[in-house]
Amino acid sequence: MSDTNEAPIPSLKVPIIWVLGGPGSGKGTQCDKIVEKYGFTHLSSGDLLRAEVESGSERGKELTAIMEKGELVPMEIVLDLIKSAIINALPTSKGYLIDGYPREKEQGIMFEDNIAPVNVIIFFEASEDTLVKRLLGRAETSGRVDDNIDTIKKRLNTFNTYTNAILDHYSLKLVRINAERSTDEIFQDVTKYLDPLVA
Repeated sequence: MSDTNEAPIPSLKVPIIWVLGGPGSGKGTQCDKIVEKYGFTHLSSGDLLRAEVESGSERGKELTAIMEKGELVPMEIVLDLIKSAIINALPTSKGYLIDGYPREKEQGIMFEDNIAPVNVIIFFEASEDTLVKRLLGRAETSGRVDDNIDTIKKRLNTFNTYTNAILDHYSLKLVRINAERSTDEIFQDVTKYLDPLVA
């Protein structure tokens, strides 16, 4: 049963950060560094979905069926999983780092209506050429089936289409960070925006 129509979580007094960036933008590395420095709870919708499927629960079985058909998982289910994870971590969390979410504008609106307002949205920006090069490099070592040139271009196109609408909608909370630099240079910029949230 979905609980997404419930009121927002009242006791959420810690920062919420959404982290966006195209495939290959290095956001995974930056999320690791953010967790290490600030001790935030790192939530990835993809990881939450995989964990639910592996749990063998009723909802996990439903998700498996949806994904096997190649369909998108309903927004409400993804939101439910994120909401549950946030509530479970509430007693100890210093803040929430929500990775690769929202995937589309409506998901963001639904999150803020049902959970809590987001404090800041970090978007790691890199050119398509850079992302393609990085992903092709990764493909050589990872053996990932979705890392060939056609699939990569398709993924980037899908990402750009949905993300532009999110960036436009949330322009006041948005921080764009140039991701075509060294990991440490990028992280230096990240800390400028996160330090005030924990001060």
